[in-house]
Parts: sequence; structure tokens; C-alpha cells
Amino acid sequence: MTGHAETPAAMPPAEALEPRLGRLAEVAVRVGLNLQPGQELVMTAPLEALPLARAITAEAYRAGASLVTTFLGDDVQSLARFAHAPDAAFDTAAGWLYAGMAEAYRNGAARLAISGDDPSLLVGQDPGKVARANRARSKAYVPALELIANFATNWTIVSAATPAWARTVFPDLPEGQAVAKLWDAIFAASRVDGPDPLGAWAAHNADLHARKDALNANRFAALRFRGPGTDLTVGLADDHEWCGGAATSRSGITCNANIPTEEVFTTPHRDRVQGHVTSTKPLSYQGTLIDGIAVRFEAGRIVEARARTGGDVLANVLDTDAGARHLGEVALVPASSAISASGLLFYNTLYDENAASHIALGQAYSKCFREGGAGLSEADLAARGANRSLIHIDWMIGSSEIDVDGIRADGQAVPVMRGGEWA
Repeated sequence: MTGHAETPAAMPPAEALEPRLGRLAEVAVRVGLNLQPGQELVMTAPLEALPLARAITAEAYRAGASLVTTFLGDDVQSLARFAHAPDAAFDTAAGWLYAGMAEAYRNGAARLAISGDDPSLLVGQDPGKVARANRARSKAYVPALELIANFATNWTIVSAATPAWARTVFPDLPEGQAVAKLWDAIFAASRVDGPDPLGAWAAHNADLHARKDALNANRFAALRFRGPGTDLTVGLADDHEWCGGAATSRSGITCNANIPTEEVFTTPHRDRVQGHVTSTKPLSYQGTLIDGIAVRFEAGRIVEARARTGGDVLANVLDTDAGARHLGEVALVPASSAISASGLLFYNTLYDENAASHIALGQAYSKCFREGGAGLSEADLAARGANRSLIHIDWMIGSSEIDVDGIRADGQAVPVMRGGEWA
């Protein structure tokens, strides 16, 4: 984001986006969150996403929300920190804010994030300061992150087209056209273009549930990914459970945590990942673009890592804590998914992870165990192989050139994907 005032050329007015903006808000509240009457909502959004934030706020109150509290982020202010703040400032984070969010979630508030950040915001900034700021934020965020990762409340993420993000996706178009095209892509991927978005989401959730049920019935011990630059065996956690589509939080509310979503996913065993893997799409992480990632695992841990761009940031990420070099998630997505079929590289993890199978460094999801992980302590989860970390960072390893086999406990290989498609 550049910080200049919004103009019709830079950002289509909200009126020009209706009624699709309203339908996206409806999907976010009714499908993504399944917000309950009397429930509070905590929302975060980029400043440029204000039209969508306002539409979601109105829809949330129509759904019976007792209170909507929104926190807006401004990239100009974020860059001011790197331009003017004293060195010690980069080891500081708003712990009071994240502690307050955690308290809200413990008291039953729902969580909604609108993504739309500039993928290259921090390119050119001091990597050491970027790493320190990210580490401080990750540590401060732990109380809230644990509740989200453990699915303690209903939460979801949706996206808004912002000028900086649109310029990255469509660099050859004038800004106004780029923003309009990005909105088109968001509406299509979020299934709000048809006459019945809620019905479309019900059908899509049924498809994802059928896929995860088939994987759970197989009880694979591991997955093996093979293709250009990749031969990776991902052992699966003991008592793991595949998830996908709508799921029920520990608060008893069924929601879709990602809008859009095309994945089925589960928890790897932190010590049973072996081999090498190459990313198939760039990773946009905290304003830095990391491309051409190639890593090697031994006994579950990354022992070699490099990247064509952003390698210094990747190295700092891997040094966040002891769990940052281990996996917390593995997900399967067909290469023909709606997002992949768009042919766009979004430079946004929410979208790009739903265009390709992927893995995630860091924190595991406790819900990806039988019975949703209910009643499992941290010690129980660790005993089953769940990883623990301050981070959870998805990056893409699937494509139309990647094959995936399910490996049974007796070593038998069963085709799961061929050429990026379900076998």
C-alpha cells in the first residue's frame, strides 16, 4: 500500500461492488463464522478494506451480534516504524492487545480477519529488524494463537482487494483495473457470484467432507510426495484425523475457518518427516516474498534450507524456536481447484495454499486428532507427535507435476494423487 488517499481510480467505491460485497459479508458471517445471536465479534482488517469491514459489521449485527470491535492496520504507519523507531523498539509487541483478544475468545467472542496486505511491504527493510519484530509479535500472540489453533471459538478469514495487493497480482494493469480484477477473483473464489452463495457453500462443504472421510477410512501412516525437486515422506501423527470444510469448534459452533477453502488437512508427526521438497509457489510472509524454497528434512527436522529470494527471512523464521523447523500441518488440494484454475498467483497464503497441496512449519492443530482432540493435554498431543511453535506458516509444494501416495502401516503404497489430481 502506498499511503495515498483512496480515489475512484485506485479503489472502486463500495457502491460499485454491490451486491457482491454484501454477499461476501453474508458468507463471511453466516458460513465463515456462523455467528450466533448475542455473540461478540473481534475483527482485524487493513485500512483499505474498510468497505468490506463495514459490510461485515452490518451483517454481524443483523445476525444478532452483541458487539463488533474492529482493529484497522495501516501500512504507512508500519513502515514509519522501520524508518524512525529506535533499535530497541523491534523487540517490542503489543502483548496487552493479544492478551485482550485471548480473553475475548475465552469468553466466547468470534474472530474474523480480513486479509489484503501488501505482499512486498517490507522488501528492502533490514531483515534483522523484520525478524526481531516478527519474533516479538509471535511471542506476544501466543495466548490468542493457542486458542485459535485449538479451535476454542468460531473464527474465519476472508480477503479484500487492496491497491498494493492488486498491483502485485496484476502489475501490467492500471491500478483501478487491477483492483477491480482482484475483486472479481475474490468473489469467484469465495463462491458469491452465483444466485445462492449459501447453497453453493453447503454443496462444497459436502464434497470436502466426503474427501476427508475417505482419507480417514484409509488410516495412512504417511504420505509421500514426488515430483520435480521433491521426494518427501511425511509421517502422520498417531491418532491423526483429516479435516476439511466446515468443522465444529470447541464452543460447539460449526464454521468455515477459511473463505475460500479447497483443502483437506491433518497433523504430521513432528519427528517422522524425511526427504527433500521444493516450493511450487512463492510465500508472502509478513511483507516479504520468499520464493524458490528448497529444504531437506531428517527425522522430522529441516537440516538444510535455501530460497531464491527472501532466504535471509526464511533463515530467521526457521530460528524462531525449536518447533519452527518441524511441520505442524500437511494439506492436499487438487491442481484443478477453483483457485488454481484461475491461473493467478495471488501472493497471498490464504489463496495460494488453496491452489496447491502444502505443508506448514510450526504449530500443529490439536483439532486434527480423533474426537477433535477433546480432552488432550499438551503432553498428550506431544506424545502423539504434534508439533509446538510460535509460528504456523503454510507454503505450497503441490502442482500438476506432483504425485502423492498414501503409505499404510505395512508399507503398502496407495495412489492418492496423480499429476496433482485425486487418483
